[in-house]
Amino acid sequence: MSRHPATALTGIHAITYALFDTNERLDRALMRRQVELCLASGVAGMAALGLATEVSKLAHDERLALMDWMAEDVGGRVPLGFTIFGTSVAEQVAQVRYAERAGADWVILQPPPVGTFGAQEYLDFFGRVADTAGIPVAIQNAPAFLGRGLNADEIRTLTERHPNIRLIKGEGPVTDIAGLIARTDGRLPVFNGRGGLELIDNFRIGCAGMLLAPDLVDISVRAWAAAQAGDEAGAEADYARMLPAAVFIMQGIEYLMCYGKRLFAARAGMVVHDRAPAMRPTATGLAMVERFARQLGPLPGA
Repeated sequence: MSRHPATALTGIHAITYALFDTNERLDRALMRRQVELCLASGVAGMAALGLATEVSKLAHDERLALMDWMAEDVGGRVPLGFTIFGTSVAEQVAQVRYAERAGADWVILQPPPVGTFGAQEYLDFFGRVADTAGIPVAIQNAPAFLGRGLNADEIRTLTERHPNIRLIKGEGPVTDIAGLIARTDGRLPVFNGRGGLELIDNFRIGCAGMLLAPDLVDISVRAWAAAQAGDEAGAEADYARMLPAAVFIMQGIEYLMCYGKRLFAARAGMVVHDRAPAMRPTATGLAMVERFARQLGPLPGA
């Protein structure tokens, strides 16, 4: 059962990287440390099993284990969400139920990573999964990254048919997200991501919050706090400080998993490894990560 109501889902939430050891196994100690650093940075929520978590590389048992680890490490201190990854309704429903038992406060449904279908197929798929959930459901709409998605009118239709779909996780330019918020009459909290690009404008258009990987999450938290306090200049200054690193990291999802993860590790004082297949860092890329980490400083608690 959810410990936090859907109305508590605001602010900057961190979605974890998958941190592997030298044998390409999930590293339990590093995953726990990642949660500790995110909480020390003041995040309003935690999440896992999204694109940054390299969910498509994880075995079914690893996904379930990560749910248990996250629930243990977060300990109910902030809302906890899990992205649901699966190729069928039955697979996604089973993971939603496991997430509920683990103590999730919300789940985020991704379109099934098989084929490309018309909108009605995705409307039916999402609706069937959402109707089984006993906790709030969000839809992840990231066509640029996932290769499939819905438009604003289709999302409006979906949420009208299935009232348990209470949030939207967008992943797009602020102009598109503004259109989505307008088309759904502001009824649904909308989160954006994209590594924090256009951060302050996402606040201005009325995003409920942002769901971000932890490499820049501390600065994003400060920018959110400044914006909420009416300190627009302070929020813009924080954003300007993180922007060069965000632009570098968000050149693609593989960049995020290669260099974003390494920027987090450099600021956290840890060493991370890849699970093949993976983009491998270049000397130029590593030099940029080192420079950004030096400029940004260590994460709180590191």
